[in-house]
This record gives sequence, structure tokens and C-alpha cells, in this order.
Amino acid sequence: MSRIRAVVTSVAMALVVNAVFAVSAGAQEVQRFLRPPPKGGQPIVPFMEGWYGNADGSVTVSFGYHNRSEVDVIIPKGDNNYIEPAQLNGMQPEVYLPGRQHGVFAVTIPASMSDETIWWHLKTGSSETLQVPGARGSTAYELDRNPRPQGSVQPLIWFEEGNPGTGPEGVMSTTVKTVAVGAPLTIEVGTDDPSVRDPSNPVFAKPLDTRVMWYEHQGPGKVQFTEYPSTPFIAAPHVSLRNAMPAAAARIAIPASKGPARVIATFSEPGEYLIRARLDNWNASDSDGFDQCCWSNAFQRVHVTP
Repeated sequence: MSRIRAVVTSVAMALVVNAVFAVSAGAQEVQRFLRPPPKGGQPIVPFMEGWYGNADGSVTVSFGYHNRSEVDVIIPKGDNNYIEPAQLNGMQPEVYLPGRQHGVFAVTIPASMSDETIWWHLKTGSSETLQVPGARGSTAYELDRNPRPQGSVQPLIWFEEGNPGTGPEGVMSTTVKTVAVGAPLTIEVGTDDPSVRDPSNPVFAKPLDTRVMWYEHQGPGKVQFTEYPSTPFIAAPHVSLRNAMPAAAARIAIPASKGPARVIATFSEPGEYLIRARLDNWNASDSDGFDQCCWSNAFQRVHVTP
């Protein structure tokens, strides 16, 4: 999307926030974003980032959230965290990190349902339930996968046994890894940035590095990420990207934008987990999350035994 469209979308997102709160008509007081957050924090606000029209007639809707608290908030899937219709439920996060998180997951509405609206319902503690719609709708929310002005596109990410995926919907591993509580588990993704840039531009005299961040997306306990020897963590301080988008502590640089990313994960409790790896090429000046470009998610299911 162009920079003009990005501005239009930002304005539209503000309207979505108002719509989300308006759904909670039973609330005694509407919380405003410009107010200082109360001591107990704020409800997690779900966001519909926009939609992609797909060649097969389906629609992919990108979702994110805003956690105004300074700590992680856990909302398990179920009555307080679900997507309807039920057949599209399941990919939403259970672990909500502080800050505004863009394009955390996506839901693809099949062509047979492409005119329908899906809803993400989210309830934080005793707060009112917030809900946000997702559908093919206004062009102000329409996203695209076209190259940006300097050639950036969504990078490719994959697991060893599967095909590459791109964008917020990304790719899901076809295998479930099994590990015991407290035992180390190595998770690996392959990465490549197919962006085509002008070699005569001095900005691109050297290939740009990409970056992979690792997150706990779902799970009943804590996940600890430690660096794998061949892919060490980025040593720079853990800060927000451009003072707005929080960065994960478990961050890996991919030299020249092509190669594997590995991490070691350990789990505190038995159960079913979902780990998310996010690959981005935001070192390019025409690429960032506010433009919904250019990053891709990969999801690995893990079964943890006692």
C-alpha cells in the first residue's frame, strides 16, 4: 500500500478502536487512549489490521492487538478469547505482550464464505468483552503484497518439511515437536528475502540483513528462549522499533537476508504450545509494520510432557 494509503489506514484504525469500544455498550465508562492507564492496566484491545483479496476468491484478514499494561497478559482460548464462526477459531494468541503488536496472526475466510464477517471476541479479566470484525470491506482496509517503492516484499519463511509462507498468515509446521518440561528444544526456520532492489542505489550496495523474532503465542506455562550457538541473539538493547513497535528480546539477525534461524526453547509446564517466529526486512527504508509490510509469520506446535 502506498504511504498515502498507510495514512488513510491509520485514521481508519482509530475509527476501529472507537467501534470496538462502542460494542461494549454496557460499560459504565468508556476508556480513552489519551488518558494515563489506570494502576490495574487496560483491557487488551483487538485490532483488525486489514484484509487481502486472494486469487482463489478467499479473503485473508490480518489481526493484531494493543496491550497497554507493562506486563504480559494471559487470556486462554475459550469463552474469553474466541473467533466466530467456530470453524475459523484457534489461531488467536493467548499470550499478550505489552504494547501495540501488529499482524500477529491472520484468518483466511474461504471463498464460499468470503462475503461473511468474522468476529474476534476478547475479554480481559472482569472488563467488558471487546470484539472486532474482519471481512472484505472498505478499500481503506485493503492490503496488498505488491513491491514497495524500493522493491521490498514479504519475505519467505518455512520449516524443513514444508513449503514457504509469507505475510501475517505465514506458515504452520506440519509436524508437532515433543519435549519434556525443562528440556531444551531447538526450533529452526528457513528464511529468504526475494525483494529485488536497485543495485546502483548506494543504500543497497551491501545486502540487507533480515531479522527473526521468537514469541510464545499460546501455551499454559512460560517459554524461555535462549540463543543457539550458530544464530546468536542481537546484542543491541531490547527497545521499541521506531519508538512504537515493541521488539522481542529473542532476536536473530540473518546476514544478507538468507539462511536459517534457530532458537532453543524450554517450557515450564506440560501442555500444548504454539511458538511464533516473525521474519521481517524492516532494515529497508520502504518497509515497516505500520505499512503492513514486510514480514511473515511461522508457527510451530509443541507438545510438552511432564
